[in-house]
Amino acid sequence: MHKWLTVALLAVLGLLQYQLWLGNGGWEDLQLVEERVAVQEAANVPMRERNARLAAEVTDLKTGLDAIEERARSDMGMVRSDEQFFWVPGVAIEAELVGINAGLVTQPNLSSEDTDE
Repeated sequence: MHKWLTVALLAVLGLLQYQLWLGNGGWEDLQLVEERVAVQEAANVPMRERNARLAAEVTDLKTGLDAIEERARSDMGMVRSDEQFFWVPGVAIEAELVGINAGLVTQPNLSSEDTDE
């Protein structure tokens, strides 16, 4: 009787060990999940950097005018009133931006002698 109890307990222990090492949710599955996590973490690094840049840009847009001015210059082709806009032939520019900038470009201050003619 003692011998059969020992054999039964060893069989149960073996079954539990099998479940631990090779069964569903066991050691092998843990290793596969850890590998997938490592791959996903590596893929997330550029996304985290991009999110940090975007968060800094949002903060800058909320607090400062420099980012707004930079966006207006690069995206919309805007110039300030104390600047001169020069169009360089051969450089592609969208027709819409030319129309926007044409209203902003002013002639240099003319003296009253020049305007009387």
